[in-house]
Amino acid sequence: MTPMTDAALLIPGSWLGMIGGGQLGRMFCHSAQSLGYKVAVLDPDTQSPAGAVADLHICAAYDDAQALVRLGELCQAVSTEFENVPAQSLLTLAQYTRVTPSGDAVGIVQDRIREKAFISQAGVPVAPYAAIESLDDLQAADSTLFPGILKTARFGYDGKGQARVADRDQALAAFKEFGSQACVLEALQPLKSEISVVLARGLDDQVKTFPCARNEHRDGILAVSTVSAQFQDDAMSEQARQAAAAIARTLDYVGVLCVEFFILEDGRWLANEVAPRPHNSGHYTMNACVTSQFEQQARVMAALPLGDTQALCPSMMLNILGDIWFDAQGQMREPDWAALLSVPGVSLHLYGKTEARAGRKMGHVNIVGESDQQVRERTARAATALHIAFDHD
Repeated sequence: MTPMTDAALLIPGSWLGMIGGGQLGRMFCHSAQSLGYKVAVLDPDTQSPAGAVADLHICAAYDDAQALVRLGELCQAVSTEFENVPAQSLLTLAQYTRVTPSGDAVGIVQDRIREKAFISQAGVPVAPYAAIESLDDLQAADSTLFPGILKTARFGYDGKGQARVADRDQALAAFKEFGSQACVLEALQPLKSEISVVLARGLDDQVKTFPCARNEHRDGILAVSTVSAQFQDDAMSEQARQAAAAIARTLDYVGVLCVEFFILEDGRWLANEVAPRPHNSGHYTMNACVTSQFEQQARVMAALPLGDTQALCPSMMLNILGDIWFDAQGQMREPDWAALLSVPGVSLHLYGKTEARAGRKMGHVNIVGESDQQVRERTARAATALHIAFDHD
């Protein structure tokens, strides 16, 4: 079978492939199937959330040669739902079918050293940093990078593979703790807030950005995303959306991606990192936008026109972690879903995971309303029902 290099439209009934069986793949399956497509998921977990709802679950490793050939020959287009998919697997699949995003683009984003360079190449500012590939690099790092954050160049997510370092000695200790693998040392910034932009770039170079979300993290994991009516009209939001589009085009990235930005106390903004997939901070699009980020992913793969990204109303997203299945004494009990769903404007999305564990993403709640204030009040009620900490002010 020859590679598909044109932008031929894939009609409903065609097969779309997904590497990765997590919750992002599950929500993609629902969206693609609602458009009439069949979905094949490649994932080694027999109980994967996406595999449970896909039309076909190929239960194999992400680099299994026979599984990749099967997926590539069956599906007219393939994508991925997590950033640490082997880039070589995407390059292999490209011999058989359309792959969005490409293995080359994902390979760059998987490596923080290469990622930082590409973001800068796109003309987007980043925090001062140094590539650290040896102890000598740390010894030679500019003293202005301390205090800083040492991040492994690869395989870090949700705060993992990161360490705050006050000085060079702490950085040396952290580097050894990370197994002396390649890292990036970033200078700590006077951070006021974080925002993110989810966008889609089509095979025809069309780019559509969703409204910016303001994000709050706890223990390195996204806890709350807010899309307010007021924030969408300011200059910073527009600048962030333009910067995210510039990054996508510089990477020649086709598909859905998220760019996270730091907002500094002096009003400046810096790009933090790129996620080559739909993103937690874009979950609000499932209930607050004309087109969700997952439908947009399917549209890109099928060479359909990109959907309308307009937000229809203000919204907030609460992440649901496995912690809420346990009471103060550590005893397991079911969350009070009835109390949650009694709150107006609430939509519950659970991921079908069989075991709740502390820190494990089990689902999310989207809350919509007619005004920012109404959304915050409803979110406070939803958080109370689930025993999730939430600052109403």
